[in-house]
Amino acid sequence: MNITKLENIKNRYDELTTLLSKPDIISNNKEWAKLAKEQSNLQPVVLCYANYAKAKSDLDGARVLLKTEKDSEMVEMIELEIEEKKADLERLAGELKILLLPQDPNDDKDVIMEIRAGAGGDEAALFGAVLMRMYKMYASQNRWQLEDIDINDTEIGGIKEAVFMIKGKGVFAKLKFESGVHRVQRVPETETQGRVHTSTVTVAVLAEAEDVVVEINEKDLKIDTYRSGGAGGQHVNKTESAIRITHLPTGIVVQCQDGRSQIQNREKAMQVLRTRLYDKQLQDAEREYANVRKKQVGTGDRSERIRTYNFKEGRVSDHRIGLNLYSLTEFVDGDIDGMLEALRIADQTAKLEGEG
Repeated sequence: MNITKLENIKNRYDELTTLLSKPDIISNNKEWAKLAKEQSNLQPVVLCYANYAKAKSDLDGARVLLKTEKDSEMVEMIELEIEEKKADLERLAGELKILLLPQDPNDDKDVIMEIRAGAGGDEAALFGAVLMRMYKMYASQNRWQLEDIDINDTEIGGIKEAVFMIKGKGVFAKLKFESGVHRVQRVPETETQGRVHTSTVTVAVLAEAEDVVVEINEKDLKIDTYRSGGAGGQHVNKTESAIRITHLPTGIVVQCQDGRSQIQNREKAMQVLRTRLYDKQLQDAEREYANVRKKQVGTGDRSERIRTYNFKEGRVSDHRIGLNLYSLTEFVDGDIDGMLEALRIADQTAKLEGEG
C-alpha cells in the first residue's frame, strides 16, 4: 500500500476544499468547475483511505489491548474483533488498489456510436437495427441524451449504417467495451427452410473529441452536398442539405443528413470527423502498447469478434471474458448492465495483474 501517494491525494483534496471556498475562484465559473471536478474525482479515494486508516487504528488498538487483557471472555472478544478488522483492512486495501489504477481520461466523455452491417446481407442490416434499438433503450434507462447523426436504413427495417451520439455522465466508461464485431445466429424472417443464419455487425464506440485539440486543415477537406433521403421516403429533402466530408490525408469519410439545414449537417459532420481523427490517434497510440493491452479486455481492434447472440438458445456470450447469459430477450431490450459491469471488473482485474 502506497501510503505516501494516498497522503498526497488527501492533502490535495483538502487543498481543493480551501480553494473552492475562495471568492476569486467562486467568481470564475470555468476554474471553479475544473477544480470541483478534480475534487470529485479524488473523493472516492479519500473516503476509502479514511476508512482504511480507521480500520488500521482500530486493529492496532485491539492488538495493544490484547497484550494486557487477562479475562478469557474479553480475550475471545478482542481476538474476534482483530479478525474482523484484518478482513476490513484486506477488503479496503483491495478497493484502494482499484481506485489508484490510472483512470481512462475519456471515461467522462460523451460518445459517438457507429453501427455497420457486416456479413449477412439483409439479415445483418436487420440485426444492426436490433443493436441500435438495444443501445438506445439502455441510454433511455440511464436518462442519457440521444441524437441521430446519420442513419442509412433499408426498406425492410434494417440498418446498413447508423451514426448517433449519446450524451450523459460516464457514457464512455459504460459503453467503451462494446467496440468490435457482434455476431448473431438466428433464423431470419425471410428464411423459408428454418435454417439458422450467421451474420455480423460492427460496433464502434468513439469518445467525443469536443474538448480535444484535433488539427484539421480546411485544405485537406473535400466537401460534397447531396439530397438527403431514406427508405420509405424518410428524411426526403428537395434541397442539397446533406453533407459528405472526406479527409484527404487519412481517407476518412463522414456524412450527415439528419439535420434540416446544410449548416447543421456540416457542424455535425465536422464533429464526427474530429472524433474519428481523435479515435485514430488513440488507436495508433494503443498499438505501441499492444503487449499491455493483451492483458486487458480485448484489444480495441474493430475487427475482433467480441460477442455472439444465439436466438435459438436464448443465449448471449461474450468471448473476451467467457460469460454466457441466458436472457437474450431482456438483453436486446436494453438490460445490458450486468454484462457491462462484468467487463469493467475483468478489465480492472487484468490491470491489477499487470501492475503486479
